[in-house]
Amino acid sequence: MSRKICVWLLAAILLTTAPVAAQQPHKVPLIGYLSPFDLSRESARSEAIRLALRERGYIEGQNILTEYRYAEGKLDQAPERAAELVRLKVDIIVVAGGEPWIRAVMNITKTIPTVMTGGGSDPVEAGLVESLSRPGGNVTGITSLSRELGGKRLELFKEAVPKVGRVAVLYDPALPGSEIDVKEVLPVAARALRLTLQPQEVGAADDFDRAFAAMGKQRPDGLYVPVGSPLMNANQKRIAGLALKSRLPSMYIRWEIVDAGGLMSYGADLGDSYKRVAYYVDRILKGTKPAELPVEQPMKFEFVINLKTAKQIGVTVAPEVLARATRIIK
Repeated sequence: MSRKICVWLLAAILLTTAPVAAQQPHKVPLIGYLSPFDLSRESARSEAIRLALRERGYIEGQNILTEYRYAEGKLDQAPERAAELVRLKVDIIVVAGGEPWIRAVMNITKTIPTVMTGGGSDPVEAGLVESLSRPGGNVTGITSLSRELGGKRLELFKEAVPKVGRVAVLYDPALPGSEIDVKEVLPVAARALRLTLQPQEVGAADDFDRAFAAMGKQRPDGLYVPVGSPLMNANQKRIAGLALKSRLPSMYIRWEIVDAGGLMSYGADLGDSYKRVAYYVDRILKGTKPAELPVEQPMKFEFVINLKTAKQIGVTVAPEVLARATRIIK
């Protein structure tokens, strides 16, 4: 009799617990997206990443969810925006900014996988990862080599506009490492190209007119704008407009400012980088630890030239340089 009771009790337990287990919802991964910009500025990049994830089978609202946090160009907002994502217990944080934004996340969490999208300086030099091949912590992703490509940009600038001898360098000293970049790193390449650099600081929105007025007195032959800070990124159209007004040939790190009227840009192919961000998200969601995913350097680059701007400022770009451009604005 006791045996029958045991069998009955076991069957009752199975019948009671099985439906509960079956009703447990499958957890939909939650991605945190931290951007230094506002929604309108960031939408193109976030949409490109969303489409790249879709190609890998992740459909927003079905088997993946994303929480967006925008700092609207204010660096002091980075810690709180990062903290908001951590409090939401996201599975991965995608950081759409450079070193200060990645560090804001690192200061709050050492466990949530964090994916870089390609902004800023060398992540090893900045102390964000132990090495490119073995990141070692919870951070991995893409490095765009923005700083490392400075010499290449100056070289292309000189080839495109041979008369360039004195180059004004517009930079924001608030960006970590910018003064070292402008005053120590870039001069090495400039000396080899026989270029004289004329650094100009801008620390606030009101400084741009003053900086361009100072350039007028120094009489540079061209303008170079290195790694962008939130201030520089928020004033791209203004910078392009002032360069046009000053009839200065200009070189930038991103094509957006060339679309706005700058002369040329050279940098990593962002579309290709966004696809690789989706690769990292996919691998991490499938169980691979960030420490085991090597940081990737860009394989494709964009060289964009605005011929409308060249005509406005009276510059003729050599045909052999035009032939190397990946996109020409006419």
